[in-house]
Amino acid sequence: MNIKINSKILLWMTLAGIPALFGVAQTSAQQAVPVIVKAVVSDRFVDRVEALGTLRANETVVLTATVSETVTAVHFEDGQRVTAGSILVEMTNEEEHALIEEERSTLTEAKKQYERLRPLIERGAASISLLDQRRREYETAKARLRAIESKLRDRLIIAPFAGVVGLRNISVGALIEPGDAITTLDDDSVMKLDFTVPSIYLSSLKTGLPIVATSPAFDELQFEGNVSSINSRIDPVTRAVVVRAILPNPERLLKPGLLMHVTLLKNPRDALVIPEEALIPSGRANHVLVVHQSDDRTVVQRRQVTIGSRRPGEVEIVEGLEAGEFVVVDGTLRARPGQPVTITAVDGGDEPLAHLLNRERKGQSQ
Repeated sequence: MNIKINSKILLWMTLAGIPALFGVAQTSAQQAVPVIVKAVVSDRFVDRVEALGTLRANETVVLTATVSETVTAVHFEDGQRVTAGSILVEMTNEEEHALIEEERSTLTEAKKQYERLRPLIERGAASISLLDQRRREYETAKARLRAIESKLRDRLIIAPFAGVVGLRNISVGALIEPGDAITTLDDDSVMKLDFTVPSIYLSSLKTGLPIVATSPAFDELQFEGNVSSINSRIDPVTRAVVVRAILPNPERLLKPGLLMHVTLLKNPRDALVIPEEALIPSGRANHVLVVHQSDDRTVVQRRQVTIGSRRPGEVEIVEGLEAGEFVVVDGTLRARPGQPVTITAVDGGDEPLAHLLNRERKGQSQ
């Protein structure tokens, strides 16, 4: 004889405490589910904006000549570091040296004539107009000397600031023309990193924000710096703004023109943080299982939370949790709200979750 039991009747019998009939077994208590939990902690949290940037030297210049002359001496090698004021290249300047010697002699004589006439003016033995003429000759000689010295400096290529020179493009005996590139000079003590940021982040951009830059050329080495300036214009095509950061370069590893991956750290704040494994997505909402002690039993409660930003492996909680509460990070699929649980491990953040799971399995097997 086949007897079918209506599900509503079976539910009523269970609630009334009537033993189940017709081969249906009743469980007296729910079995505790083993879980791994982690405490909700307050941590420093920042929003990250990823971008690509190009390095520039703090100061950079292409050294060229301003006159057409023959190179007579080169005082630098490729990649050499020089100080400000160092003479790098000399060009033909015999004529200028001769003119300087001539003009110095003229200047000395003009000064003597001027100084010799001054006592005569005081005694009334010479006219003031003659003194004015001697003064004019003296000042004219000084001006001509400065002009010849300026022409001499045009025959010298001098480092305007300290830095490293690039490749040498000339040799002794070569005739160079105005505009010919002799070499480059870069001040690489600090580097400028220019990168573009979408204009939607414009309200949170400000000078002083920290950045972290990496490059495949240096494996996982990170270079830290700060935003120094923000461009005054937004590109009308890309709707992005150029941001410049300053990176210290004490070891001179970074080179101008290098492509860098930039992470801009904006809106720093203290926030509640939990592992991503604790989240239970449900449509547009997110829930977590919170551990609660009730009547000498450890149970879990399902609670809706509002999330903020994310970072690898962790998520910011804006609303729904408090610091110090424990959430389930492993066992969210097995545990049910109100169901008793057994805490097998507490994730302290200093050990990977996989190690905790292996330890749990070894404990169960023993």
